Amino acid sequence: MTQPATPAAGRDPDPTGRRSPAAGRRDAGRIHRAWIVVAVTFVTVVGAAAFASLPGLLFDPLEEEFGWSRGTVGLAVSVNLALVGITAPFAAALMDRFGIRRVVALALTVIGVGALSTVRMTAPWQLVLGWGFLAGLGAGAMALAFATTVVGRWFTARQGLVTGVLTAAAASGQLVFLPLLSWIVEHHAWRQAALTVAFAAFAVVPLVWLLLRDHPADLGLAPYGAKEFVPKPPPVTGAARRTVNALLSAARTGPFWLLAGSFAICGASTNGLIKTHFVPAAHDHGMSITAAGSLLALVGVFDVIGTIASGWLTDRYEARRLLAVYYALRGLSLLFLPMLLAPEVRPPMVFFIVFYGLDWVATVPPTIALCREHYGADASIVFGWVLASHQIGAALTAFLGGLARDAFGSYDVVWYASGALCAAATLMVLVLRPTRAGAPASV
Repeated sequence: MTQPATPAAGRDPDPTGRRSPAAGRRDAGRIHRAWIVVAVTFVTVVGAAAFASLPGLLFDPLEEEFGWSRGTVGLAVSVNLALVGITAPFAAALMDRFGIRRVVALALTVIGVGALSTVRMTAPWQLVLGWGFLAGLGAGAMALAFATTVVGRWFTARQGLVTGVLTAAAASGQLVFLPLLSWIVEHHAWRQAALTVAFAAFAVVPLVWLLLRDHPADLGLAPYGAKEFVPKPPPVTGAARRTVNALLSAARTGPFWLLAGSFAICGASTNGLIKTHFVPAAHDHGMSITAAGSLLALVGVFDVIGTIASGWLTDRYEARRLLAVYYALRGLSLLFLPMLLAPEVRPPMVFFIVFYGLDWVATVPPTIALCREHYGADASIVFGWVLASHQIGAALTAFLGGLARDAFGSYDVVWYASGALCAAATLMVLVLRPTRAGAPASV
């Protein structure tokens, strides 16, 4: 077969921006483009995280302005979280069909529109439509299936580490935006905070369109760590059918239900519980919204550290044992939280925040590794469905946690129940058996 001619120095091989394998070999001594793609992906998820940072700050302002209960606001958050979960598996398949860049740019635009739509709302259904439905659909494409697809296409080495870095991006967004949004909500108004979220989402769209690429072959490169050039596969048709078929196939195996069940508890104890209800719970005990939001942002600092460290550990140790440790420690910490809430920030609360932050989404790299181990080529789509269970668990807790607060006047029963669920998740992952490469998944 005739090899592509090497382009002249300083020239692109053709107007589309594609580069030949020969050009890729010539650039072997430079920084691999995969790391630039990771940087763009990281910034993109950080921008999308601005939206996720806001709902937990709105319970009290919306109650004061409109008289809406915690359950009503929790319903909108619940719809958002559930749609993120339902959309995520199809987003992975849509990226295979239409490309990462197009799907992500559209998703960010929808998130921005959803945030803008709430600025003039006067009824709960408008909150559910804007913050729940529109932003939920957009955020679904920005969920962890996005990071999984990028890692799967651009890397054959360092997959655990890169997965940890991209997973930590959401925490970094929380770190950047939570203190800012908390201050805006407390000193100005929640509408200005919504406008800030919309601007952040819109601002990232040009960056994605200009710098993100769908596959290394678009630039004539092999994936990072690969010894040979990998041609770009043709667009995959029947994205929805493929996604559903992957679910039906995985649902016949025991590991899928164990991974989905444990990850549902992961979502319940993070996005559904702490991210949604920590700020209003702390405010119930007299803490200011800005102080509580800053504590939640501090979770993001240690989340970055914990998630990257978890990715590094996942490359070296058995994933299921790591997961068991993470869930057990998380459940234990939740049992102590009701005793730590107070009007002011005390050292024991700071210790909880550090401890919980290190464990926040450290579960993601080993869960993705287990999906790859058991489901091979369909791992990204299967993980999308496992992520759907994560978001459904989060959605239920966001809604039921608000109802529990309305019914009992405190969140104590929610903390204790979540701690017990984490113990169940520990048992679930320990039941998983290691699988030889190529062997059928089993329990």
